[in-house]
Amino acid sequence: MPARKKPPSWSQLLLAQRRFAEARDWQPFHTPKNLAMALSVEAAELVECFQWLTPEQSARLGARERRAVEQEMADVLLYLLRLSDVLGVDLPQAARRKMAVNARKYPVALARGSARRAAALRQRSRV
Repeated sequence: MPARKKPPSWSQLLLAQRRFAEARDWQPFHTPKNLAMALSVEAAELVECFQWLTPEQSARLGARERRAVEQEMADVLLYLLRLSDVLGVDLPQAARRKMAVNARKYPVALARGSARRAAALRQRSRV
């Protein structure tokens, strides 16, 4: 059995996306504002893939629907990756910091099995 190719690292993806934009001389267009707007559009296109589906249908996508979702997810990731590069944000580090913030906001003892927002969880814990 042939060895599976190792997926690219975050930094390899970032560099590939940077080179892709540079080869096309897109830097003048890749401002934080434009990239954030494009990211929002792509996120909306991802949402559109699930529009009008029941929760059950959304969990059992057919092959064509799954490919469309994968494409939109990739678009969201690539715009987010490019935005992080343009702004000089270490996105994996920012994500780790945000996860630590969320762990404090949503302690297991209060948040387990609940979809409530942090403020509602704190209010409930005082009752």
